[in-house]
Formats: sequence, structure tokens, C-alpha cells
Amino acid sequence: MRTLTLTLTGTKFLHYMNKLLSFGLFFLISVQCTAQVNEKKTTPKVEFKNHGFKLSDYLTENPNLSKMVDSIYNSIDDTARVAQLIMPAIGKWGQTEEIINKLVNNRLIGGLLLLNGTKDQCIDWVSSYNSANIKNGALPFLYSADAEPTLFNKKISGTTPVKKANEQLSIEDVKAATTIISDELNAIGINYNFAPVLDMSTNTTVGYRGYGKNPANISPFSNEFIAVSQSKNIIATAKHFPGHGLVSGDTHKALQMINGELKEVKYYPPSIESGVLSIMIGHLAIKNNAAFNTNGLPATCSPKIVTNLLRDSLNFKGLIVTDAMNMGGVVNVPNANVLAIAAGCDIVLMPTNAERAHKEILAKLHADAQFRKKVEAASKRVIRAKICLGLLEDKN
Repeated sequence: MRTLTLTLTGTKFLHYMNKLLSFGLFFLISVQCTAQVNEKKTTPKVEFKNHGFKLSDYLTENPNLSKMVDSIYNSIDDTARVAQLIMPAIGKWGQTEEIINKLVNNRLIGGLLLLNGTKDQCIDWVSSYNSANIKNGALPFLYSADAEPTLFNKKISGTTPVKKANEQLSIEDVKAATTIISDELNAIGINYNFAPVLDMSTNTTVGYRGYGKNPANISPFSNEFIAVSQSKNIIATAKHFPGHGLVSGDTHKALQMINGELKEVKYYPPSIESGVLSIMIGHLAIKNNAAFNTNGLPATCSPKIVTNLLRDSLNFKGLIVTDAMNMGGVVNVPNANVLAIAAGCDIVLMPTNAERAHKEILAKLHADAQFRKKVEAASKRVIRAKICLGLLEDKN
């Protein structure tokens, strides 16, 4: 049997498949693509074998990997390109299955946060949406979780108990907990962990969730968490940049303000140097700081923080994800999803309405050439992660 490859061009194949499906006609179409066939598959269906790329390749200068990223990006349409940037949640604190099913079937999202469910539920969701993406010809998902040691067993019930982060007193404790967490995530099919927390312990909302009880432990303990996670093919995420630990309030409820110096940024260079692949931006405004004043906007929507500070000054090359966009710290910002991408974020997490977020970002892409470049860079970073996780291959 012949198989589809990533060299398909044009949109006729997608339109033809959609027409067939709308009439309920289901049959196998086998196509051998050549340079002379002017057709395109919107996104690749593949057996997941990816020429040997690993997570450790993500940050390297690898022309073959970059070529593969370009090949996949060029094989998909703008709908799929924008979809890579949007990650809603499913579960107790996420969207309903009905809403997520619609988003998946319309190819509007590129990943999914599994938020408060049982381990068996999470396994079922991953299996179901993997099958749906194959059926729909969509790129496979990044599946994420807030699997911090402190929250892990609450966020995914039925998992092996681990010590909370603020109860871990040694590198051995960190390694043991992270190994259990990563093995559990792999068993479920989750490949992206929104942990560790690099915040200091002063703030009651986030302080107990990281290693900040003893500030000297923040970097070594966090870097051990990152190293173990990524050695087990789980993307780790340092958060909440540029620092949530020294503000007094809760960004879930309202925008919080950093007044003056960004004292917690110092914890990020060691994690960047150690190879962390993702950083989450918190909904934190900055004032009385000449270089990084956000003028009342949350950092998630500020190019000064996302691009000037994190990308350019700290030289971070990995994935940048927003904190949840339904939180009080950002939910009232007009056009926040577009602003987050324009600021330099790669993934918009938990928009209040993912379908509307996709529509807004797509419209801006079609209207603004500079914004299109932002989307292209972000989409390619997500695709690169999916390749390095072993989810995609280019059959060229």
C-alpha cells in the first residue's frame, strides 16, 4: 500500500476529503505523491518515527532538523499553522468534551492541557484525540499538565504519590519525585509538563509549589527536575517568568504588579543554560523599571518582557507559553491573544474561547505581514518540539 508524504502541495486533496466525509463516505485513499502531483495534504499522517531526532536536539543548530521543520510547516495551511499556537484545557477546570471535540474536528488547536481528571480519564482523552487527529489529518498534539510535585496528585488523581516541592530537601528527593512524575506522564501520553516553579516562597499562591523555601535550592533543584523530565522525553517548563514569588497577590484573580527591579529573573539563566525547553510567562505587570515597564499590560502581552528580555537578553530559544489566558491578570485585556503572539509568545494557553482566539490570530496574520512572521516563528518552534518528541516524520 502506498502512503501519503509531506510533499503534497495545494488544497484540492483536503477539499475533496472534506466533501467525501460530509456525505458520510468513508474509504481508504492511497496516493503516491511525486513532484508532478499538484496536491497537498493539509497535515501529515505518519508512523511516528522521526529520523532519530531527540529532545536534546531541539536547541542545537541542526540543518537537517530545521529543514524538516520547514518541510512540515510548508505542507500545512494557515488554519493548521495558527492551530499550533492554541492550547485549551479539558477536565474539571477546562472546557467540556463537546467543545474540545469541535475544536479538534475543525483543526483549530495544536495541543491540550489535561486539567484535573483521573489518570484513566487522561489516558482516554489522549487516545481519543490521537485517533481524531489521524482521522482529520492533523498534526499530533502536545499534551500538557500542571504536574508540579505539589499539585501533581491533585491535578491527575490516581497517580503515584510524590513529595510536595516544599517538602523535598535534597537532590535525591527531587530526582525520585520527578522520575515518578515523568513515568506517570509517559504512561498517560502527556509530553509537556508545566513545571518546575522557580518562584520564591514569599507569595502564598505559588511559593509552596516550588523550591523557594530555601532560595539556594531554586536553581539546583529546578535544574534536576528539568534534566530528569527531559531525559524521559517530557518537555519541562520554568515558571512564572519574570517572577511571581515576591508580589503580594494572586494572578488568578487580578493583574499583579512588580514594582522596580526584577529580582527573580536571576533564577532563569541557570535553567536556560541547562537546557530547559519551555518557559511560562506570568500575568505580571512591571512599573518603575526604565527598561522593562509594561505600561499596565501583563508580561504575557509585553514585547519588552517576552522578546526584549527573555528572547534577546537571556537568549532563550525554546517554547514560550502564556499562563492561562482566562485568569484575572489578563482576561480583561482587549485582544489579549493577538497581543501575546505579537509579544513573542508561542502558545496561548487556555484562551476563554479557543475558536475565537484562532479566528482573531488568523485574521491578524492575513492583515499584517509582520504578524505573519511572528506566527511562522512560533508555529515552527512548536513543530520542532513535536519532531523532537518523536511525533512527526518527514518521509522525503
